[in-house]
Amino acid sequence: MAENKEQGMQDINELLKVRRNKLADLVERGKDPFVITKYDVTAHSDEIKNNVSKYAEDEEVSIAGRIMSKRIMGKASFCHVADRMGTIQAYVQRDAIGEEEYKDFKKYDVGDIVGIKGTIFTTHTGEVSVRASEMTLLSKSLQILPEKYHGLTNTDLRYRQRYVDLIMNPEVKDTFVKRSQIISSIRKYLDAQGFIEVETPMLVSNAGGAAARPFVTHSNALDEDFKLRISLELYLKRLIVGGLERVYEIGRVFRNEGVDTRHNPEFTLMELYQAYTDYNGMMDLTENMYRHVAKEVLGTTTIMYNGIEMDLSKPFERITMLDAVKKYSGVDFNEITSLEEARKVAKEHHIEYEDRHKKGDILNLFFEEYVEEYLVQPTFVMDHPIEISPLTKKKPDNPDYVERFEFFMNGWEMANAYSELNDPIDQRERFAAQEEQFAQGNEEANHTDEDFLNALEIGMPPTGGIGFGIDRMCMLFTDSQAIRDVLLFPTMKSLEK
Repeated sequence: MAENKEQGMQDINELLKVRRNKLADLVERGKDPFVITKYDVTAHSDEIKNNVSKYAEDEEVSIAGRIMSKRIMGKASFCHVADRMGTIQAYVQRDAIGEEEYKDFKKYDVGDIVGIKGTIFTTHTGEVSVRASEMTLLSKSLQILPEKYHGLTNTDLRYRQRYVDLIMNPEVKDTFVKRSQIISSIRKYLDAQGFIEVETPMLVSNAGGAAARPFVTHSNALDEDFKLRISLELYLKRLIVGGLERVYEIGRVFRNEGVDTRHNPEFTLMELYQAYTDYNGMMDLTENMYRHVAKEVLGTTTIMYNGIEMDLSKPFERITMLDAVKKYSGVDFNEITSLEEARKVAKEHHIEYEDRHKKGDILNLFFEEYVEEYLVQPTFVMDHPIEISPLTKKKPDNPDYVERFEFFMNGWEMANAYSELNDPIDQRERFAAQEEQFAQGNEEANHTDEDFLNALEIGMPPTGGIGFGIDRMCMLFTDSQAIRDVLLFPTMKSLEK
């Protein structure tokens, strides 16, 4: 086995050497492809194949792309070229492009990037093709692409070498095209609703707005430590104070936590804030936006994920966390009046809790254990306990709970929204409670943000706010099994470690 592997490496090294020798020969003959600075492309593969009738018989087009296959047959040959839209066949004749150019073409390798001028025709087998009149080598590939039929199947290598993954697996390219369309559709929807897109700092002194451990870095110029933001919330709320009224941001946030199929240390979050509405307004916005994006990008409001159908056309279910826990665990937290009772029922149901956890924390632990996996169809889970919601308005009729919801699909949390807390006195007390939790060992607790409190003292109107996980939305809309499948360059452990 070791001998076969060694022989394989020797064979590959010989092939790589041949490619470099071909480049050296081209350079020696004054045909170095790397000196070419541009090539005028007039058409692309799929637009040609889908609109054959619009091209006159003698109309010349220019295409460019990567050679994905080549078939040499004496004085005439075929190759398939991939561009950003797909692949198209080129028919290359010696008499059409010239003898010397044809000799060069025969030496081209799979992976080389070429420009082709020619006319459009359909072969006797019905394949739309370009009849080449001119062939130009635009870039010489010095590496070997994976074998065509097996493709790039090593998952780790696919993520590390996404550029090869995109070349070899068309469905991967389709996923990222669709991701771009999803984000574009969201922007168009929000812009039409009167929102403006803004940008807020990534380097912050106080990484607040979420329960997560931040990354820490150091500014040499300021000789001060900064954190990478874990949320977009507190700066966007400052803009509501400033009178912008409807704002949103789509950007990367960074959380120093575990990596799994739904978590990456850096990911794309969208947060939006709207003055003079509440969490009910955010539910309506979420429901309407999800339907809009699905129709525009997928052409349907029915999503298929992992063989499971999710219907966005029906009204999304709305249920309180208390009712959800009662429905799926049988435990009614309305009847639990003390922390001791909550701890007792947690032990009876084998729910592990920490000494710092209060009744509301234990309710949330029950929710995570018994409920989340069953929330497959679009569902808003409302009215969370105050202990886990430090930036949210209390319910006027029940101050132990807040006006908050989490949006679930496929058993995943897809969004988190509040009627935003705008009382600076209450907010300071909540920050103090968070500081106490941090002192007790909760490294994900929020810290007091004095400038944000000052903004609230200036005055923030009643406001609804929400954060959307863009990557999870892309996973559902593209039937992708892991978050790394919708991140072009996911975080990977160094191969040198």
